[in-house]
Amino acid sequence: MCGILAVLGCHDTSLSKRARILELSCRLRHRGPDWSGLFQYRDSFLAHERLAIIDPASGDQPLYNESKSIVVAVNGEIYNHEILKKNMKRPHQYHTQSDCEVIAHLYEEMGEECVQLLDGMFSFVLLDTRDNSYIAARDPIGITPLYIGWGLDGSVWFSSEMKALVDDCETFHIFPPGHIYSSKTGELRRYYNPAWWSGSIPSAPYDPMALRHKFEEAVVKRLMTDVPFGVLLSGGLDSSLVAAVASRHLAGTKAAKQWGPQLHTFCVGLEGSPDLKAGREVANYLGTLHHEFTYTVQEGLDALAEVIYHIESYDVTTIRASTPMFLMARKIKALGVKMVLSGEGSDEIFGGYLYFHKAPNKEEFHLETCRKIKALHMYDCLRANKATSAWGLEARVPFLDKAFIDLAMSIDPAEKMIRKSEGRLEKYILRKAFDDEENPYLPKHILYRQKEQFSDGVGYSWIDGLKDHAACHVTDQMMKKAQYIFPFNTPPTKEAYFYRMLFEKRFPQQCARETVPGGPTVACSTAAAIAWDEAWSKNLDPSGRAALGCHDAAYDENETKPAAAPVVENGTKMHRLANSIPRVPVTV
Repeated sequence: MCGILAVLGCHDTSLSKRARILELSCRLRHRGPDWSGLFQYRDSFLAHERLAIIDPASGDQPLYNESKSIVVAVNGEIYNHEILKKNMKRPHQYHTQSDCEVIAHLYEEMGEECVQLLDGMFSFVLLDTRDNSYIAARDPIGITPLYIGWGLDGSVWFSSEMKALVDDCETFHIFPPGHIYSSKTGELRRYYNPAWWSGSIPSAPYDPMALRHKFEEAVVKRLMTDVPFGVLLSGGLDSSLVAAVASRHLAGTKAAKQWGPQLHTFCVGLEGSPDLKAGREVANYLGTLHHEFTYTVQEGLDALAEVIYHIESYDVTTIRASTPMFLMARKIKALGVKMVLSGEGSDEIFGGYLYFHKAPNKEEFHLETCRKIKALHMYDCLRANKATSAWGLEARVPFLDKAFIDLAMSIDPAEKMIRKSEGRLEKYILRKAFDDEENPYLPKHILYRQKEQFSDGVGYSWIDGLKDHAACHVTDQMMKKAQYIFPFNTPPTKEAYFYRMLFEKRFPQQCARETVPGGPTVACSTAAAIAWDEAWSKNLDPSGRAALGCHDAAYDENETKPAAAPVVENGTKMHRLANSIPRVPVTV
């Protein structure tokens, strides 16, 4: 991942303004610690903080076409750049081997429509000095972050993170995924319009081999790298499939020739957590070089303020899951790894969250998956990107490959419905697609392991510890006045109130608050899905255990929250979590 900051139509073009933009760009340097670039043309500035993944030696940004009349600053990866180069109408001369340089040349030939041909994760700002026009665009799902803001002088700002906008923009908003902004019209336009976007119910038959092959293609194209890489492996279905496919296809790739044929995998959790055990088992089965990282509840609590600053959210689920990922990313980067593959997106596409057990029919099931995919840029994509980019680590997500989504979302949703009595658990069609008796991808019990949300899988005591910690900082009196203190997205729990306080210290603007989604949820559902079960409205909590009657370790029907004193398993002995928690050393 990289960091981009663009200011266009700026009234002040003095040296002091250039210095100010360099200063603001430094706020994004954690995303791209390898090099900084700044281009100025008249009243426009394009700044870039680079994380070098492809062509580390010469791929510094901004990037240009041959004549340098078209300039682009990009955050992301263009996986089909070689194909795009071959299909150009005329030969082009390239300054670098960067996959992103192709955007400048493609724009020269096609104009704004070039964005339709890009296969990858990206956000970019492109300046055409021939007529002083510009465009900005974001990938279809919003894997990479982008914000748009406006200055008092009429300038338009774009940034990978809003921390570079909070002081100099009068207002700013999330740049919506799948959109392009053109200075010629001054408007945003949706360019990504797949068949599933409208919510129409698909009817294509389920073809397990087609699904398998499309996912394998998605993983293989993301092995494009000139730096050391690995896979985040929690031992759940999604990350295990990513690791299995990557391990199987790594040999013979350019990456294997550079860095060796053995895949590196990484896992994080509290001591004795479900993820550590399952991740270790999958790694042993696949023969990967596995790295385990443990953290304590106290270490997670100590990192909360920094986590919220980096992920720029006060959403409870996002913070719960971002914290262990943030801690793990730091350790991974310390090993010299700069890119990882991760399993985000599968649950949204296949209805993998446990609350999907209660979907009343295939129509509701499908519409909920559509809502979840459309919101990914505010939740899991935001977490995966910003929690890793905080330490200069890039996360790639093969389940959110455009072609794979189109195929998976064209399948009749009746095939995705969960029917436990028939042995069809969540994400059954994905599991079945990789259930190969002759050449198994994974052990059966891993392939059919029940869904664990990342914030649960790292250890149940993590969430319980967060709730207890918040209760120590937020009083009942504060909760009574919450609607007056925070009238927008009023926090419903002490945990949410505590996160909101930390967020407001860094991002006090109303427009910053509005970048974070709100509303009730149970086990990560949208508000609309709560109506599927009457009991859920009394047990609003994003943990998978809140899906009463679905999770093997669900909360008791009569409790609205877990017991106040969290319990941690330590071997065969159960003990109460004390205020002073012993530090567990990180093991690699």
